[in-house]
Amino acid sequence: MDDHSYEHDHGPGPGYSHSHGLVDPSIATTDRGLWTVKLSFIGLVCTAALQFLVVMVSGSVALLSDTIHNVGDAATAIPLAVAFWFGRKKPNERFTFGYGRVEDLAGLAIVITVLASGIIAGYQSVQRILHPQPISHLWAVAGASMIGFLGNEGVAVFRIRVGREIHSAALIADGYHARIDGWTSLAVLFGALLVWLGYPLADAVIGLLITLAIFSIVIQSGKSIFTRMLDGAEPRIVEELRYAAGHVADVRDVTEVRARWLGHRLHAELNIAVDPQMTIGQAHAVAAEVRHRLLHRLHYLSLVVIHVDPADRSGETYHRIAEHMHDGLAAHSHG
Repeated sequence: MDDHSYEHDHGPGPGYSHSHGLVDPSIATTDRGLWTVKLSFIGLVCTAALQFLVVMVSGSVALLSDTIHNVGDAATAIPLAVAFWFGRKKPNERFTFGYGRVEDLAGLAIVITVLASGIIAGYQSVQRILHPQPISHLWAVAGASMIGFLGNEGVAVFRIRVGREIHSAALIADGYHARIDGWTSLAVLFGALLVWLGYPLADAVIGLLITLAIFSIVIQSGKSIFTRMLDGAEPRIVEELRYAAGHVADVRDVTEVRARWLGHRLHAELNIAVDPQMTIGQAHAVAAEVRHRLLHRLHYLSLVVIHVDPADRSGETYHRIAEHMHDGLAAHSHG
């Protein structure tokens, strides 16, 4: 069963019904994603602008590195906004699964942007070590670092919370990116303190430490994004799908479970085994109930394909076509 506009009665009250489907929840979550991106973009642009003014008067390379990182973080809102905009478009004859994969491409763009900001920040820090310059207005640098911390932490909490609610790996990655930015802003404050105590190179050293923190984000976020781009899904999700399907009445076994993310929506395929004596109508009803249970249990699940097998011939092994020859071709098999 692979219909995704299934509507059914639920509850004791007459006339109460609801539907599960790809379009409505996707639009709701992508709209929320767009709203999150817009607000966080405004917050980071304001933060970076205030920090840049202080960089101009103080000459702090650590604060410059932090400002560059914040500008890069704000820039990542652009591919995210594009991805969430595409996510609102309905599937069509060419893109039959919709445009959820654009969100994964946005995640890749975010990782590349973070990497670029790290390279620029590292270069600036090395140049300052090789060619030291005096730093002034340390009190302004300290104040700007606190602005950077508060601005980034606020954006991080916002992005991560919404990202987890709508299961967007790209938005979560961007949230952690903002959180590390906040920590590096505090590092700038520490550097300003050391310069005030008589260690002028501390500013450049803190800039290098910020660069290392940026590269750690690249590694962490890159793993998450590439896992999804390669159709990876968390093992706990696969087990939850198997558990929920296996506890539906008349399901004797769940032989295969496959799941993958398209953006922040999950697609799943399951093979279930039922009594071989069931009629087609009865087996279809079991499949409908399995799908119903799964859509209720995993609210981020948008498409479920249920394949029903007789219990004595269950699993994909029984659907493979044995090696054979036709049309003069070499022996081969399907499945």
